[in-house]
Amino acid sequence: AATSVLSTSRPAGSTAAMAPAASEMALVNSNTIVVSVRQRGNPVLNAIRNVQWQFGPTSADYLISENACALFLSLRYHLLHPDYLLGRLKDLSHPLPLRLVLLLVDSDDSERPIIEVTRTAMLHECTLLLAWSAQEVARYLETFKAYAKKPADLIKERSDGTFLTSLSECLTTIRPLNRTDVATLHASFGSLHNIMHASE
Repeated sequence: AATSVLSTSRPAGSTAAMAPAASEMALVNSNTIVVSVRQRGNPVLNAIRNVQWQFGPTSADYLISENACALFLSLRYHLLHPDYLLGRLKDLSHPLPLRLVLLLVDSDDSERPIIEVTRTAMLHECTLLLAWSAQEVARYLETFKAYAKKPADLIKERSDGTFLTSLSECLTTIRPLNRTDVATLHASFGSLHNIMHASE
């Protein structure tokens, strides 16, 4: 992983002019995740292996692409500082289509705090992703970076469009049925209507 440090143009601690500056977006390229200096020492950085990253000026913790950024939060840290996430979301300057909150679930007392974090993320139009290890957080970042420029069709399920394929997709959601059973039903009854109205 690349770990070069880029100097920031803002004074430390300054939140003024936190709009996604052209300099921030200029750092985003097809191969690199821009990481906030706030994340220095985070074990997630050591777990990122499949994409390059570099420190740079960003109000998010991770600037993944021109369309996606992420904030990182440890549940244990949230329990100690419950207002931290709200403050970070208010300071988040990126009006990007995909804004993620990556929550590391590292506490046994997790149900109520996860609900709180979910509510906060939703109110600020962010998508919440839960992870149970630093490696899992790193895999999320790598995956979002890998698919940043890919069209949505690439991850859509492909279907050959035949009636039997559609019937199989529909009926195999019923637990005891498999594709062989669906093919037998189709051969015996011919249509979903006939299957549903069969007396056997």
